[in-house]
Amino acid sequence: MSHQKSRPRIALLVEASRAYGRELLRGVSYFARTQVDWSLLHQEMTLDSAMPDWMRQSRIDGVIARVDTHNIESLRELKAPIVDVRCNRKFTGVPQVETDNQRVAELAFEHLWNRGFRRFAFCGFRFAAYSEARLCFFRKLVQQSDCPFDFYESEGRPGSTLTSLEEAGSVETDRLSKWLTALKRPTGLFVCNDIRGQQVLNACRSAGIAVPDDIGVIGVDDDEATCLLCDPALSSVRPDAERVGFRACEVLHEMLSGIQPKLDIEFVAPKSVSERLSTNVVAVDDQELANVCRFIRQHACDGINVNDVTAITSLSRRQLERRFREELGRTPHEQITNTQIDRVKQLLRETDMTLEQIAPKAGYSRKESLSAVFKRETGETPGDYRRGIAEST
Repeated sequence: MSHQKSRPRIALLVEASRAYGRELLRGVSYFARTQVDWSLLHQEMTLDSAMPDWMRQSRIDGVIARVDTHNIESLRELKAPIVDVRCNRKFTGVPQVETDNQRVAELAFEHLWNRGFRRFAFCGFRFAAYSEARLCFFRKLVQQSDCPFDFYESEGRPGSTLTSLEEAGSVETDRLSKWLTALKRPTGLFVCNDIRGQQVLNACRSAGIAVPDDIGVIGVDDDEATCLLCDPALSSVRPDAERVGFRACEVLHEMLSGIQPKLDIEFVAPKSVSERLSTNVVAVDDQELANVCRFIRQHACDGINVNDVTAITSLSRRQLERRFREELGRTPHEQITNTQIDRVKQLLRETDMTLEQIAPKAGYSRKESLSAVFKRETGETPGDYRRGIAEST
């Protein structure tokens, strides 16, 4: 008579309400499908939900959870190995897998620096561990670059749930607006996550602050629903939460085999920056040049040329060309072309429009001329670019 070994039952206390949580769960499910024979137990929950009652009545062999003070005691009662993927505070005997916040801050800083910002600020939630870490790393980078820095954190109480800290941030609009208004322009602003980014962009709009010209804003999580609901759409650092989930499974798998993890906490590097309109700018102190760059950004895809640009400035064409070369290292014509190509790339990425449909939206009367310019500027045809994007997702 064969004794069938029962499948390990793994409880997942991870919210599906946020992009980060969904990606974590994707990483967990990929590990479970390809590496082991686990039975995964999960129910819809929010970030600060308590452990559901059915878990106490079930046999649980291992747990991957967003661990914090609200659920640690009930999780310990299960007497099963736990891996924490929230990392808000340390609990003895609970290994953690976390996004590398130092690398997150570096990506945000590099992105803003490359857009021309030389003044920086940070906006976060006080007492949220991930926000405090990102502030610390970002401030260090700004100090090393010898640039001015300012920061703002919402009021909060230590030990509050993350949801309540985030909600507190949404009701203090007046105080936030005053701080944003007092920032010198242009400033590159790093916000601790996309939720904070949405609050900041709402405050900018009510205070009449131009984004990205006065303040360029970049968040973290690349939560598409939140980023695209923002006005303008929010640029964001994309973490590798799927890898976090997969690595948490590897750690748990070892613990189930009796192997204790060597590290208390492991860090997973973020993937990249998703640039959207909130940082799509050339930040310059020269006000005349800033106005010209804004005009180009707004009208490049209407088919304008350098004569149209010269018409809106007090500078002669020669002065304009010289200032562009000195400040930006390129010509006004190149700036127009760059803006058009960025628009073409966006439409190739986000729609299934044909090149014929895209051409007029990028200021070209014929798809052939657009195709030739795209190939010259990027080294690949629009079709190759679109195929490359499809293969990488």
